[in-house]
Amino acid sequence: MTPIVSEALTWLGTPYRHQASLKGVGCDCLGLVRGVWRTLYGPEPEPPPPYRPDWAELSDHEPLLEAFGRWLVAVPLAQAGPGDVLVFRMAPGAAARHCAIQVAPDRIVHAYWGRACVESWLGRWWRERLAAAYKFPSPARGEGSIKESPWPR
Repeated sequence: MTPIVSEALTWLGTPYRHQASLKGVGCDCLGLVRGVWRTLYGPEPEPPPPYRPDWAELSDHEPLLEAFGRWLVAVPLAQAGPGDVLVFRMAPGAAARHCAIQVAPDRIVHAYWGRACVESWLGRWWRERLAAAYKFPSPARGEGSIKESPWPR
């Protein structure tokens, strides 16, 4: 099991809280990814902008994909696997607004509105909504020697 998968699993049961990112206290889907980043890499490379809690915002702009593209490594959807961040487009024409961490070939961990951080089956319904996949940069703490964020300030 990778350090990313191990850390994501420790967030299970964290209550859903829009724009939060504190394990055991509250998080949303982006907050989960942010929290895993902080544990494994240190400070976040940039603060997230304000965003709405719903998934159906229509937009030509893709702020989540753009931010992940700056700090994570894009991978083809067919090559995504455990430890990767998956991004979902919940409605045609809507911006990609939901993310999860893949923890097994058929399982994801994500913060689900109205519930908590949960593990879900990566079945047909989710796969049909996949928009992008990203790897965390290497090495993460526990895999190498990153002591602070590797990104320019």
